[in-house]
Amino acid sequence: MKRERALQVVLVVVGLLYSFWGYLLFDELWHSKWLGHSDVMPMFLSLNTVLGIFLLLAVKHPAKHRSMIAYGAWSSLAHAFTMTIQSAEALAHGMHRKDSPQDIVMFVVIGVTLLALFPAKQASPAGAPISEPRIAER
Repeated sequence: MKRERALQVVLVVVGLLYSFWGYLLFDELWHSKWLGHSDVMPMFLSLNTVLGIFLLLAVKHPAKHRSMIAYGAWSSLAHAFTMTIQSAEALAHGMHRKDSPQDIVMFVVIGVTLLALFPAKQASPAGAPISEPRIAER
């Protein structure tokens, strides 16, 4: 029970963090700061904003939303991995990126925490038959 409560707290924190990025996205798009620039950041913010909303929806019954939680964990780890490679490439070419090591660590911590608290698969009741589809009769 403590593990599920801890997962719910993490889902709320990560969900709110990712959802807040929607404000940043809207503000930047409203002021057209990205026109003529790379479209990577708006795409990243839009994906994570939606992810944040769905993680907040998963708080009430985490075991029913295992795939969403897994996506949140693995996408955070994939993002950290990508940022690490990009930062290493930039350093190798004498360039500086705006990403800080703390950004990378944040995504690793989010991914690892979600995986560590990942809810167990719900077992169906023993001997429960699979119900037949209900077809509307006239």
